[in-house]
Amino acid sequence: MTDGNVHHIEMDGKQIILIGTAHVSSKSVDEVREVIKEEQPETVCIELCPSRYRNIADTDRWKNTNITRIIKEGQALLLLVNLILSSYQKRLALQFDIKPGQEMMQGIASAEEIGASLCLADRDIQTTMMRIWRSIGLWGKMKLFFQLIMSMFINEEIDEQELEKMKSGDMLSSALEELSRSFPHIKSILIDERDQYLAQKIKEAPGNKVVAVLGAGHIPGIKLELSRENDLERLSQVMPASKITKIVAWAIPVLILALIASTFSVDKTAGIDQVAAWIIWNGSLSALGALLALAHPLSILTAFIVSPISSLNPLLAAGWFAGLIEAIIRKPKVQDFENIAEDINSVRGFWNNKVTHILLVVALANVGSSMGAMLGGLEVIRHFINTFI
Repeated sequence: MTDGNVHHIEMDGKQIILIGTAHVSSKSVDEVREVIKEEQPETVCIELCPSRYRNIADTDRWKNTNITRIIKEGQALLLLVNLILSSYQKRLALQFDIKPGQEMMQGIASAEEIGASLCLADRDIQTTMMRIWRSIGLWGKMKLFFQLIMSMFINEEIDEQELEKMKSGDMLSSALEELSRSFPHIKSILIDERDQYLAQKIKEAPGNKVVAVLGAGHIPGIKLELSRENDLERLSQVMPASKITKIVAWAIPVLILALIASTFSVDKTAGIDQVAAWIIWNGSLSALGALLALAHPLSILTAFIVSPISSLNPLLAAGWFAGLIEAIIRKPKVQDFENIAEDINSVRGFWNNKVTHILLVVALANVGSSMGAMLGGLEVIRHFINTFI
C-alpha cells in the first residue's frame, strides 16, 4: 500500500514502512517525525552508513584529519570527489535553510524517543566510491572529475515545487537516465547495488514492524529487491585491480622505455627528441594542472620534475608529491579543517581553504600528468615510426 511518499509492505508477517524523502526537504523531516511517532516501529532503518553518520553527527571530525596521510595513501582524489558531491547537497540545503541529512538525523532522534532499535542500513560510502573508481578506467575518472569540477560553477536554484517533483522520483529518474548514458557503471553501483544492500538490511532488521527512511530515488528499486535475497558480503567487497590491468600498467612504461632505447640505437638525435618530448609533455601539463589549482611555485616545479618519472611507475603519482610540497609550504591550520563544511559551499571557498586547496593541487596535477603521459607517449611513438620507416 502506498500513501504519497510512505509505502506500506507486508512480508512474511513483517510490516515494512518505507518513507521516500528528498535529502534537502524540510517537509521530509516533518514526515519522518510523524510517521515514526504514529507507527511506533521496533526498528528504524536509515540510509546512512557508519562513516556518513559520523560525518553528519560529528561536526569536529575534520580537526583530526591528517592531510599528509590521505595524500600518501592515494585517497586525496576520492576525498575531493566526496567533498564536491557534499557541496552540491549543501548548496541546496542552504537555499531551503536546513541541514543536509536532517531527515536522517530526525529518524535517529525519533527512534531514540520511542525506544526503537536503530539500523544504519547503507553500504559504506568508501566501498561504493572505490567500486565506482575501479570500474570506470582512466578516461572515465578524468571525465567524471571534470564534470564534478564544472558542477561547482553552477549555481542551481530550485523551488519547493521542483523539490517535490524530486521526491516523487520524476527528476531523479531523468537524472539517473542521463547519468547512465555517460557512466552506466556508476548508475549500477551507486543506485542498483545500494538498493540491493539497503533492501537486505531492512529485511534483516529486528522486529515485526520496521520503518526505513530513504531517499526517494531508492524506493522503486528497494521495493523490487525486498522480494529477492542479496549477498551483503559480496556487495561489500572491493575487488583488487585485475592482473591484466596491472600488467598493462607496467607494460606501457616498459614499452615507452623500449621505444626510446631502440630509437637511440639507430638515431641518437631522434632519441633525444623522444626524451625531450616525454619530459616536456609530462612535466608541462602536470605543472599546468598545479598552476590551475593556484599551487605554490615550488609545488608547480615539483609537478614538472616528478611527472616524467612518475608516469613510468604506476605506483607513483606526480600530484602526490606536488600536494605534499603544498602541504608543507602552506600547512593547513585548525581553522581550515573547522571551516571545510562552510567553505565547500562555494568555488572561492574550495580554492581558499588550505585543505581543499591541497586536494585540488593533487587532483589537477595528476590529471595533467595523465594527459601529458598520453600525449608524450604518442610523440615517442611518432619519433620511433619516423626513425624506422
